[in-house]
Amino acid sequence: MAHSTHHAPMPLGGKLVTPVTVTLAALAAIAGVILLVRLVFGLGAVTNINDGYPWGIWIAYDVVIGSAFACGGYSVALLVYIFNRGEYHPLVRPALLGSLFGYTLAGASVIFDLGRYWNFWHIFWPGYAQVNSVMFEVALCITLYIAVMWIEFSPAFLEKFGKPEQKKRLDRVMFVFIGLGALLPSMHQSSLGSLLVVFGNQVHPLWQTVLLPLIYLMTAITVGFALVIFESCLSAMGFKRPFELDILSRLSKVMWGMLVAYLVIRIGDLVARGAILRMFEFSIEALMFLIEMAFFIVPAVLLRKPEYRRQPAKLFVSAVCLLAGAFLLRINSFLVGYETGSGWHYFPSFPELMVTIGIIAIEILGYIVLVRFLPILPKTEGALAAATK
Repeated sequence: MAHSTHHAPMPLGGKLVTPVTVTLAALAAIAGVILLVRLVFGLGAVTNINDGYPWGIWIAYDVVIGSAFACGGYSVALLVYIFNRGEYHPLVRPALLGSLFGYTLAGASVIFDLGRYWNFWHIFWPGYAQVNSVMFEVALCITLYIAVMWIEFSPAFLEKFGKPEQKKRLDRVMFVFIGLGALLPSMHQSSLGSLLVVFGNQVHPLWQTVLLPLIYLMTAITVGFALVIFESCLSAMGFKRPFELDILSRLSKVMWGMLVAYLVIRIGDLVARGAILRMFEFSIEALMFLIEMAFFIVPAVLLRKPEYRRQPAKLFVSAVCLLAGAFLLRINSFLVGYETGSGWHYFPSFPELMVTIGIIAIEILGYIVLVRFLPILPKTEGALAAATK
């Protein structure tokens, strides 16, 4: 479905140097210094990871959580290009930008997570490939998806720099990259759940199930919708743009349907495996599970009626809850519910936390810079006024 010229994207314009962008740049610089120390002196100089917990918060957030939070472009692309819901087309480019930063930074950060980072190129060399490895599939798919997203996003650069002929030629083959953009995230998001299946009984029964690939894929798609709503709310507030209530309320209906389906499968699996009673134990795992489930149940209640989906506050709170729920699902299954044996303990160090915060800062800073510089957000009267200031 073609979208109207009212929704044609345009640069926001405006000042790039503000207190917000300076703060974000400072946080990114701190992370950069810590990562430089890591490259020179090793992981032990800045992290608390050990032989019992070899991944820590960097892998758990940068890759497992970060890639899920970067699924906005994937989720919207499924609606627009796979299910032919053209009314959501104005959301494609801003959602793709968020995904682009999230996945690119996730891929780059893996280099710093590897002990022998100088051997990273082995992933792409056939002689070193282990095709039976779930981790190999995740690494390869994420890398390919990053390349695909940059190609999908390149029309924004071509429009900015006045290259209409190159854009037309790219448009003729874009369907190939759109297809890959739908396939690759489906593969690696489900495979992140498969990694936990491989862990076996080292993962707590509240999270260990053969349905983990489906659970991870469903929550990635659902949180992709939530991220689009979250970013739209912040863009409306931060850039003084009109709130796109009509399109976001329709999107929230799709999100709500996915969420309800997820809750039915998640709770049904716990009952079928006899693990549901473990949630009543007096343990940190049970407490974290209850908090995680609460973040999924709250938006299911908040958005249950059509009139509730037209209330911006409920949309924003629901999106935040879903982001928190997906965050905890992955933290719980990879760290809290992971028990490698007695004597091993892990809590992220201050430098680890600062790097994670710095990565988030880079994503936000990059989003602010590019929406001001490139045609990404849909054109509105408010945006036109802001661009002329």
